[in-house]
Amino acid sequence: MTTKLINLPHLADMVFGVPHYVTRQTMDSVKAVLIPRIQGFTEDAAIQMALNPGKSPAAEQVQPTGGVAVIPVHGILVPRRGQITAMCSELTSYERIRGQLQAALNDPSISEIVLDINSGGGAAVGCKELADYIYQSRDTKPITAIVNYSAYSAAYFIASACSKIIVSQTSGVGSIGVIMEHLDTSKMEEKMGLTFTTIYRGDNKNNGTQHEPLSEESLGMFQGMIDEMYETFTGSVAEYRGLKQQAVIDTQAGLYFGPGAVSAGLADEVSDPQAAINAIAAKYQQPRQKTSIQMQAAAMDLQTKM
Repeated sequence: MTTKLINLPHLADMVFGVPHYVTRQTMDSVKAVLIPRIQGFTEDAAIQMALNPGKSPAAEQVQPTGGVAVIPVHGILVPRRGQITAMCSELTSYERIRGQLQAALNDPSISEIVLDINSGGGAAVGCKELADYIYQSRDTKPITAIVNYSAYSAAYFIASACSKIIVSQTSGVGSIGVIMEHLDTSKMEEKMGLTFTTIYRGDNKNNGTQHEPLSEESLGMFQGMIDEMYETFTGSVAEYRGLKQQAVIDTQAGLYFGPGAVSAGLADEVSDPQAAINAIAAKYQQPRQKTSIQMQAAAMDLQTKM
């Protein structure tokens, strides 16, 4: 395991000016870490990021328990692997989830795959590809999503592709929408005495620059991007869940809990998470072998009937 320091401009570029399948609260929690550092209110100029570049997704090992593989889908979801340890939440990459899924699908000792989901969502980039992989793989082995205790936005995108979605009484699903924020640092730069002059070719090359307010042209481009991402999200959920796309759109990125999620067609069953995993594991328990005494008794009983 190696440790690197990822600078704030690089991290801010992953947060601002790009579309996310994420809840408003999760977006704000990330900003609460970034904004004070960008404004210089904290001395910590970088955020520690632990990376493990040596392993490929296909090398992921999943430890089966009684024929069931449990794969965690926790925290903020990002396209590539990595873990920001100074953030307020853990991260899970689509790349890692796919690697673990592939390992479980190829393991003959695993009969069912469970996604243990507790996430407010994350990046839009890479989410559709992972969800499609899950949807296409569920004919090979059952893939069950247990919402323990939230599956919002990108996390719900992933859950909706599974064979079944199980929620508890207080588990939440939904937030089927897209969000993007533009960071305008022009006034802060003005106070600091900084002036940026950008030279470029191509009308859209400088769209969304943080050094000036968002232009109408930039807004139109970004809105088109958001509309396309929203169409992808709602259309995919409708396909995976067997719903009409308009019914998915009508949720208007709302949150649904327990029985309400089932009634809305966004989940299939209400169960405590531990009870749900126990029930799944019980399906694949080997029948207990009869003792020698039981076998002898059965043999004697058979002889008397002959």
